[in-house]
Amino acid sequence: MRFIVSTSTLLRQLQAVSGALSNSTVLPILENFLFEIKDGNLTISATDLQTSMTTSLTVEAKENGRIAIPSRILLETLKSLPEQPVNFSVDDKTFAIEINAGDGKYKLNGENGEDFPKIPVVENASSVNLPASVLAEAINKTIFAVSNDELRPAMTGVYCQLTTTALTFVATDAHKLVRYRRTDAKAAGTTSFILPKKALTLLKSSLPTDDVNVSVEYNSTSAFFKFGNINLVCRLIDERYPDYEAVIPLNNPNKLSIDRVAFLGSLSRVAIYANKTTHQVRLKINGSELHISSEDIDFANEAHERLSCQYEGEDMEIGFNARFLIEMLKNLSCEEVSLEMSTPNRAGLLLPQGGDENEDVLMLVMPVMLNSYA
Repeated sequence: MRFIVSTSTLLRQLQAVSGALSNSTVLPILENFLFEIKDGNLTISATDLQTSMTTSLTVEAKENGRIAIPSRILLETLKSLPEQPVNFSVDDKTFAIEINAGDGKYKLNGENGEDFPKIPVVENASSVNLPASVLAEAINKTIFAVSNDELRPAMTGVYCQLTTTALTFVATDAHKLVRYRRTDAKAAGTTSFILPKKALTLLKSSLPTDDVNVSVEYNSTSAFFKFGNINLVCRLIDERYPDYEAVIPLNNPNKLSIDRVAFLGSLSRVAIYANKTTHQVRLKINGSELHISSEDIDFANEAHERLSCQYEGEDMEIGFNARFLIEMLKNLSCEEVSLEMSTPNRAGLLLPQGGDENEDVLMLVMPVMLNSYA
């Protein structure tokens, strides 16, 4: 089997799917790319058995065939080569690979492509089309709130609810929760599933910046994403997602409106002086003034800042983990945010003000118990 391809074209396609590679010591073949040539078209696949990615490109080739090529050595070789045609020759019996590029000749051993795991295909799937920008925004707004607790596998992914009126994406780690809803994207029926974090991270990095349509197909076990010449398929998390609606407080009479960037800057500075274990900051609201403070008793560190705000409700003091608030504010792009609260021991809701009328973003953060400093 022989084929010729440009170094930069091949490297770009390999990098697009390399995130799906596995470092499995149990199945060493998963450290390889699968190259399949059929009628001058090269399909490249990478998988860790849970998530698989494929891409295709046109090459100069007279024969069909398949070979598994070690990913690390191939990527490093292509990265160090200048832009030029590169010639691959594969011995179909020994799986030895010879790469000729300019005056260089490189030899490495591949593996039998027939031993590479089969990439799942779509069967009995429903589908929905989403603009790449909508999908990217949904991932960006939710993925940071996904849990890393493997004892609660349902929360290690993003919960997707598809209905005939809206698409909803939810992520939570029990300390914070994000619900991202789009009313301009709809499905033909109603369903829900949990997408794993790795697949979403790969999607986030490979979605095109221009607003192409992404075809999303799903069945009871897997989800398939297609855009451009990239296909990504992932196994769904087979768990029941917690009833997230039940934890969102409905009655929040205390409403604080404030400039997002000013609030974020103030929190970032005050958090430097907070206890390194709890990251606790205290918000004290009096009329139209917000006092943000923190202290670390062990090191006698403390910080205080004052911001002007708009506030409806009773004066109150509430404590939060500064890291959660900072993360949430960084993942919003609006000018003003609203923090809605009921009591110091109930969750607060962070809501963007203004923005896209088709977008509904709700971020929930659990308070922390205030310690006794005045």
